[in-house]
This record gives sequence, structure tokens and C-alpha cells, in this order.
Amino acid sequence: MISESLVWLIFFAPLASFVLIGLVIWPLAYARPSTTGRDLLGDSAGYLTVAAVGLSFVISIAALFSTISSHGHIEYPARSWLEVGAFQLNIGILMDPLTAVMLVVVSGVSLMVQIYSIGYMSEEGNRPFARYFAYMSLFTASMIGLVLASNIIQLFVFWELVGLCSYLLIGFWFTRPSAANAAKKAFIVTRIGDFGFLLGILYLFFQQDALSALGLNGLDIPDLYAALETGAIAGGVAAWIAAGVFAGAVGKSGQFPLHTWLPDAMEGPTPVSALIHAATMVTAGVFLVARFFPLFQASGEMMTVVALVGGFTAIFAASMGLVMNDVKRVLAYSTVSQLGYMMLALGVGAYAFAIFHLFTHAFFKALLFLGSGSVNHASGTFDMRFMGGLRRFMPWTYYTFLIGSLALAGVFPLAGFWSKDEILASAFHAGSAVGYLVYALGLTAAFMTAFYMFRALFMTFEGEFRGGADAEAKESEDPDSLHLGHVNLRESPRVMVAPMAVLAVLAVIAGFVFNPLTSLGVVPIHWFTHFMGEGPVAVEIPDFDIILAIVSTAVALAGIFTAYKMYYRREWSAEAMGERFRSAYTVLSAKYYFDELYEDILVRRLFYGGVARALDWGDKNVIDRIANIVGWLGVNVGGALRQLQTGHIQQYGAAISIGILIIMGLYLWFL
Repeated sequence: MISESLVWLIFFAPLASFVLIGLVIWPLAYARPSTTGRDLLGDSAGYLTVAAVGLSFVISIAALFSTISSHGHIEYPARSWLEVGAFQLNIGILMDPLTAVMLVVVSGVSLMVQIYSIGYMSEEGNRPFARYFAYMSLFTASMIGLVLASNIIQLFVFWELVGLCSYLLIGFWFTRPSAANAAKKAFIVTRIGDFGFLLGILYLFFQQDALSALGLNGLDIPDLYAALETGAIAGGVAAWIAAGVFAGAVGKSGQFPLHTWLPDAMEGPTPVSALIHAATMVTAGVFLVARFFPLFQASGEMMTVVALVGGFTAIFAASMGLVMNDVKRVLAYSTVSQLGYMMLALGVGAYAFAIFHLFTHAFFKALLFLGSGSVNHASGTFDMRFMGGLRRFMPWTYYTFLIGSLALAGVFPLAGFWSKDEILASAFHAGSAVGYLVYALGLTAAFMTAFYMFRALFMTFEGEFRGGADAEAKESEDPDSLHLGHVNLRESPRVMVAPMAVLAVLAVIAGFVFNPLTSLGVVPIHWFTHFMGEGPVAVEIPDFDIILAIVSTAVALAGIFTAYKMYYRREWSAEAMGERFRSAYTVLSAKYYFDELYEDILVRRLFYGGVARALDWGDKNVIDRIANIVGWLGVNVGGALRQLQTGHIQQYGAAISIGILIIMGLYLWFL
């Protein structure tokens, strides 16, 4: 069994990297004269981060195998941090199958992203290079701390740290107004969900007295599981706590209606986008629902809510991905859609398959984001309308991007096929109206996914090169809309290509390692499902439904074929299609006008123009006037009383005598 100190090292290694870069390398970089490129000082920040995350990854692999050999659970003692009356805050590690899998995903994908970053950020000077890797180290450490947490307060602390790191990295180029605004937007929108999460925690806290009588601390996640098993938490209590937890997950994972921040988050460096979308920020929401899945199981209503929100988000986000021209925004909406699949799976009870899809999705989505950064490295732009023909110049990037696109589309036999197919099959076999509805939504989203991914592939890599950043600069009147870069039509350096190649291999083989072909006799058991079932959630190992698999594959191939006809062969006119459905195209391009709804109507008109103005009027005309009246009374009443304080003793004696006579007179009168 792996020791507790080694498991803590998974967290402390990137944290130590952050401290060393933040306190030593970064200050030294600022103390030195500005340079146009990096030297040993700047490089050391990247190498230190890679070494720290690499160590975390190696130990995470050891922790996974140790958890497997321990039949899904390793107990480590929790340590009391604070005790106030019945309240007790414990800090510890919860090592179960969910933790073990997430540690491998977070540290593995982060390692590939950090290696890639050394090449991608090579044009930055020492100062931003050191700052970048300091933030990335803290980001990875925060997500690992979130995954390891055995107490909900401990988890919430790292949950907020993940939000802070995303704010810092999305706004990394803070001198650009678009990046600064995107960072603020992400921070504010996710805080809305986090407020709901905090309310859920507070509601759970108020159940402490009842749980303490049973010897349970509901803030400790294992004790919360025990309380749910015994029925100490059930019914409406479980539903309200689950609602708070889900609110936090909706914000972090960009689910409808708190999805608006995620596409704008593309203003950060591309490796940051890869890390956010594949292994940290947005997957934290799915992890949160999975961590507290027994809580959702205790409330059928919340399971239905999760399924419907996930299913709707899957098709809602995919529809916007159909018309985006920024390749990173296409991938961003794809992430929102795929997270909808995971929520859909959790809502219909397919706990293991939700995590399976999170696991496979991490590899090919990180691959696709890194591929988008690679083409930007060559073309200087993210706008696919100014790309084209890059296949000839970037064969490695093209083939890895092709593998990622096929995996995301769910084409047999790549990794995405196995996990997405099982989610759709689980929804279909749920045997309820909600199950059939979300199955239809998921199947429609599968067609859209295949279409927009191959639309992006053909627009980026096929045809003739359309000028890149130079052509974009000629058409753009807003310099801030241009991303940093220059035209350099050649393959990316090896330090960028190597991580993409590794992720491409994983996108191919991950499905074979964990595939569910039980009924065909290829694999004796669905290993991943069996392993996840050894945790706190009981799962069933279903047979492989070949009919539904054929249907989902046919739908994906239909989407690819449509994109092929429209954007490769040009036999079907995309322009004519857009003209024919101009209204729908306008709505999709405007992202359903949600930004206008939130920022213009709700914030500027309703809140600022109504609520804020009413509060401002009340502050000036009620609160301020009350304060002024109190002050006036103090000044004037004090002035009147001051006239009576002459300091003449004979006057005081006369006043006292008159007072006594008045009191006696009143007494005799009323007697």
C-alpha cells in the first residue's frame, strides 16, 4: 500500500514548484533587465514545473495501482484542524477509485501541457515566463488538493483556489482589455455557482447536531456517505444539499445557464485552455457531482434535474459550435457539450461511465487544444477563415488533430466511442421518459459534434492557405481582437509535437484498455466499471449494446460526411445553407444572445438601471437623511443643554429647588 506521505507529495510537489518560482525565480526575473527572449533563468521555471508535475504523475500511477490492489479503498487517518463546540474540521486524504483516476488524469494531462508550454511560450521573456509557470504550478496543485480532500470544507478551499488560478491564467495577458474582461467574467459567473455551493455546505452544517448524536461528522465525506446509508440524511435535506452542490458544479463546468464564461476564457494562453478544459477547472464540476453522487441518489428529483440540464447543455453548446470561426471557441463549446454528456450520465445513474468519459475526454480534448495552439504558432491566428492548407506544412499536427477529432466524434474504435456510446446506451436503457429524452438530445449532439469538428479540420488543414495573421490584420479594425503571433508556416518544435503524439496514442488505446465488450467475449469484464464499483457507489456492469453502438457510429459518420461535402468537396454550399437559415445562423452566431441578456438587460438595465438606482436613491434620501437628522439633533440638542451648564452653583441650587417644588405640587394635586 502506498504511504500517506507519498500521496501528499502528489500535492506538495507542484505546490513547492509554485513557491520556488514565485519567491525566487520570478523576483529575480523582475530584478534583471528586460530581455526579448528567455535564458537559463526563464527556462528554469519551466523545467522546475515539468519536474514537479512529472513527480506527481509518477506517484499518481503508483497510487492508482495501490488502490487497485487494495480493492478500491485505502484508509488514511484524518487530522483535526479546528474544534469549536460540536464543529470539528478535519484534514485528510480520501483515496478511493474516483480519487485515483482523477489524480492520473490531472497530473498526466498537466505534465503534457507543461512540456508543451516550454515551446509554446518560447517567445515570452523571463518575467511572464516565470509568472506563467508559477500560476500553472499552483493551478495543478489546487486541483490535486481538490481531488484528495476528505472533508467538504477542505474541498471548498481548493475549489476556490482553482477559481483564483483560472482568473489569473485567463487574464494572463492582462494588458489586453479582452483578456482582463474575460478573466473578470469567468470569476464573477463561477462565483454565482459557488455561492449556491456554499449555501449547500451551510445547510449541511446545520444538520451537525443530529449527526453528532450518531457519532458522525457530516462535513467529513466518508461520514456523509454513512449518514446517507443510515438515512440520517434523506428526503428534502438531501435534495437541498445536492442542489447547492450542483449549483457549484454548473458554474465551474459551464453548464446551462452559467455557460457564458467558458468561451471567453479562450483569451488565455492556449496551454491554459487545454488544462482548464481537459483536467482542471471545468472537470472539477463533474468531479464534484461524482464525489457527492450518493447525495444525488437520495433525491430522485435532483437526479432528473442533473440529467435534463446535462442533456440540454450537450445539444445547446454543440449548436453554437456549428458556426464558430475561432478554432479555440469551437473546442470550448465542444467541452461544454461533452461536460453535458457527463452530467447526463450522472443524472441517469451511469456514474462509472460519466467518469470513464471524463477520463477519455481529457486525452483527446487536451490534444485538440494543443493542436489549435500548434496551428496558431504557424499561422499567427485562431480564425479558421484565415487558415487552410496547413496539412502540407504541419503533418504531425494534422494527423494528431485528426485522431483527436475522430475520438471526439465517437468513431469506432477510438477512445471517445467507448465512453460516449455507453453514456447514450445507459440513457436509453434507463427506461424512463427522461432517459429517452436525454438519449435523443445526446444523439443529436453527437451528429453536431462530428460535423463541427470536421468542419474545423477541413477549414484549418485542407485547401489553400488564406493568409493567416497577415490577412486577419488587414480585415480587422480592432487590434485587440488579434491574438499574439506571426505567420511561420512550418511544423511546431518537437517539444510541442511530442506531447501531442503521446496524447494521440492515448486517444487511440484508452478505449481498448477499458472497453466494455463483455458480450462479444473480447474482454472478460468492463474493468473500469468494475473498479469504480469498488468505491462508495454501487454500479452495474452492463452488456455491450451493439445495436445502439451502430446507431451512434452511423450518426457520427453522417456528421463527418456532411462536413466533408460542405467544406472539403464544396459540393454543398455552406454559404447557401447559412443564407437559407439566416435567422438561425444569426441566433447561433450571437450565442443565443445570452451575453446581451446577462450584461445588458440583467446587469445594466435591471440591476444598474433599476435595483442599483433604487438602492442608490434609498442610500441618499433615506440612510443619509437619517444620519444627517441624527447629527443635527446631536449638534442642536447639545447646544441647548450647553446653555444650562453655566458653572454657577447658585443657579443649579435654584433649578433644583424649583424642580422639587414642581414635583411636590404635582404630587399634592393628584393626591
